[in-house]
Amino acid sequence: MQRSQRHRMIIRAVESGATVSVEALCELTGASAITVRRDLAQLAAQDAVRRVRGGVTRAHARGTPMPFAVRLDADRDRKAALAAAAASLVEDGSSLVLDNGTTCYAVATHLAGRPVTALALSLHAAAAMATLPGASVVVPGGPVENDTLAFTGHPAVRALGDTNVDVSIIGTCSARPGFGLTSTTYEDAEVKRACLAAGARRVLVITPEKLSRTSTFRFGEIADLTDLVTTTDADGAALAQVRAEGVSVHLVETGPAPPAQM
Repeated sequence: MQRSQRHRMIIRAVESGATVSVEALCELTGASAITVRRDLAQLAAQDAVRRVRGGVTRAHARGTPMPFAVRLDADRDRKAALAAAAASLVEDGSSLVLDNGTTCYAVATHLAGRPVTALALSLHAAAAMATLPGASVVVPGGPVENDTLAFTGHPAVRALGDTNVDVSIIGTCSARPGFGLTSTTYEDAEVKRACLAAGARRVLVITPEKLSRTSTFRFGEIADLTDLVTTTDADGAALAQVRAEGVSVHLVETGPAPPAQM
């Protein structure tokens, strides 16, 4: 089992707030005690779990994001297919804003080498796009979030406020029709709201389960989008609601979603 898979299983095992022993995690993951303890040390250093007497528990309140590397490895093939579809909506010579997050990072890898001008809202995405000659990549400056390397705060919002682009490509953790586009943190919601305002075309690219989720901070409505990119296994009723808001839906054929790791 890959390390990222074990990390994901460990984080999910402690989501309820219960304390889980090293022995139980060994049984869950099939790894040795030495390997599990090494995993716990790495996750604790990333503030993804908290080590306590007798085992490990969750680090913070429910809903704390998993580490970037763990999220990046999850649904990798589906994210790559979504990213290719989203990148195809960007014409050569155009300008864009590229949001933070693992799916938008995947989009960045597909835009590398393309003749576009991009304001990248994470160092991960900026580095991916700048690996090949062709793209002109700009970053907003200001504070950078640990682990995700996302730009946050007033400098990012101000840079977006001074920007008018052809396309804003946005990701989010929750986009349930009827509840709007939402994020887990106020700071991220502020940046995403500014992303929507900056783009003539506003493309949301998400895996399908996010159409059934809600989070705390709303940054927009479904009707604020021009396009949704997701996969063919998305809920039909949710897609009908999205289309009813005048949003163009682009469905991507992928393999079945991987089973949840419990």
